[in-house]
Amino acid sequence: MYDPKSSKAEDFINDEEIRATLAYAEENKNNLALIDEILEKARPIREGNTCRCQGLTHREALVLLCCEEPSRIERMYEIAEEIKLAFYGNRIVIFAPLYLSNYCVNGCLYCPYHLKNKHIPRKKLTQEEVKAEVIALQDMGHKRLAIEAGEDPVNNPIEYILECIDTIYSVHHKNGEIRRVNVNIAATTVENYKKLKDAGIGTYILFQETYHKESYERLHPTGPKHNYAYHTEAMDRAMEGGIDDVGLGVLFGLELYKYELAGLLMHAEHLEAVFGVGPHTISVPRVKKADDIDPDVFDNGIDDETFTKIVACIRLAVPYTGMIVSTRETEAVRQRLLQVGISQVSGGSRTSVGGYTTKERPHDTEQFDVSDQRSLDEVTGWLMDNGHIPSFCTACYRAGRTGDRFMQLCKTGQIQNCCHPNALMTLAEYLEDYASPETKAKGYAMITEELEKIPKEEVKKIAADNIEAIRTSNRRDFRF
Repeated sequence: MYDPKSSKAEDFINDEEIRATLAYAEENKNNLALIDEILEKARPIREGNTCRCQGLTHREALVLLCCEEPSRIERMYEIAEEIKLAFYGNRIVIFAPLYLSNYCVNGCLYCPYHLKNKHIPRKKLTQEEVKAEVIALQDMGHKRLAIEAGEDPVNNPIEYILECIDTIYSVHHKNGEIRRVNVNIAATTVENYKKLKDAGIGTYILFQETYHKESYERLHPTGPKHNYAYHTEAMDRAMEGGIDDVGLGVLFGLELYKYELAGLLMHAEHLEAVFGVGPHTISVPRVKKADDIDPDVFDNGIDDETFTKIVACIRLAVPYTGMIVSTRETEAVRQRLLQVGISQVSGGSRTSVGGYTTKERPHDTEQFDVSDQRSLDEVTGWLMDNGHIPSFCTACYRAGRTGDRFMQLCKTGQIQNCCHPNALMTLAEYLEDYASPETKAKGYAMITEELEKIPKEEVKKIAADNIEAIRTSNRRDFRF
């Protein structure tokens, strides 16, 4: 029986409810009156200086996903962009993944790190190698990382992850420092989540891969990840352990995309129902080629237009969540998705263990092929060319604006008073310390223009003074 408040995976991700949802969506995909009603509900409502959104239920979002009427689809895209701009402005947060180890005991059929892959080189970074990777990332200009590691209790125990986090935060090279470490590691215990919280992590990220239980168990034939319930209930344990920012994600292409979207949105509804706060982020990776993995064997691939609809539906349904697209996708796809709700992108990414310290991009330990191989400077310039402010800000996390506190600020629109000037100040840091001359000129032109959009004169003056200090002195890390 479907129950979003239940602690059991098969209750809050209920197969019967998903199938009923898909049937309802199919029945109503041409019901234009209903579709218009749903679109109107999704639209952001401005009230004075604030803005609010109702969001959509999983059933309502699936009706939009199934809709085939071109004008309604276009309206959906327009509203998705309106929502993104209302709550996140034209800022795009930038991050990079850092792969610590590709040792893994699982048998996942879509990942080259699976245990039976005997020809892929196995590598685990030492703490000195972690430092070298962090320095390389700092020299690019990164301030925010997402650490990745395979599941292996012998080679990658929680103690190793904690030691790496401590090392990452300890490295200060020239003007560089990593100010936020997000963690993407296997499902674990409440006690271990408490340890991650105490280590000062940002968001705990865990991709469900697929919400279809039968497919999940088939795709994870061996290893601890085979346990569907333990994996699906991980976010509840993370919240119980004190981590109030969690990130969901589906690996689109493993199972039928409509089923996956319904499950993903139901998971978000569950977190909201039980903990009063939904996912801090939602990621939308697609299955990609890697080493011995051929994405075509899964036979559930989705084209770019369907992918765009999925992203827009998520933005309408979960308006306050951060939405992430990685370098799995091409420049063209990423540019399109930025128009329908994406608020975070990776840049200059390498998905191999120890990949940042080598001049040439290594491929032998990559978790997936990187489609967008541009440098961070190129990505930063590209974002500005398309009217987006590249943001290296980590202020909310460091000021304790996480979980329900962040969502309350976001839902009232007050987060704009912090995030806009913080984005400009961190962009100025990047321009001074790392940018090419062309990007630097482009960036300061954008900063000058964007400063004028700050509504509060006092905030505008402080931000402008701080940016001038960044330009003329070695002072860094100003934040609201």
